[in-house]
Amino acid sequence: MVYVFLAEGFEEMEALAPVDILKRAGVEVCTVGVGSEVITGAHKIPVKTDMTVDGIVLDDKLEMIVLPGGMPGTTNLEANPDVLAAVDYCADNNRYIAAICAAPSILGHKNLLEGRYATCFPGFEKELSGALLSARYVSVDGRYITARGAGCCIKFGLKLVELLCSKDKADSLEASLQCIK
Repeated sequence: MVYVFLAEGFEEMEALAPVDILKRAGVEVCTVGVGSEVITGAHKIPVKTDMTVDGIVLDDKLEMIVLPGGMPGTTNLEANPDVLAAVDYCADNNRYIAAICAAPSILGHKNLLEGRYATCFPGFEKELSGALLSARYVSVDGRYITARGAGCCIKFGLKLVELLCSKDKADSLEASLQCIK
């Protein structure tokens, strides 16, 4: 199971492109609304989520959480204790934590990136406390996956498929999506 958390002001592409790509790979994905079942993104696109944050289950079935960026989506994610509990659960139980754009700042504020390679939207680097800053669009260090922003959301989604399924599955999806190299 993968939870993709959506809070008011999230960046739509950064959330929905990975959801789409993961579902194409056959991964069980749930969009999780923070505060409501319908969440409006940064560009005023309302999205009906699969469930709300009070319905999440933190157990062995959880493989990954995804934190999309966008403003104020990122700050709204970080302000929610249930989202932070999911981050803590994943960190403590060797589960994947994926964050894109401004959302890696949440991991930085929790000191989870200390000594790890990470990337983020330019200008948020100072929020990645103790991280080794990566120039990559998508950076993987152990169970932490970070990405720069909306322009790399497909690469981000494909990397999540590679980690959860296989490189062959990610390569096959990339070819079917007609991705520009």
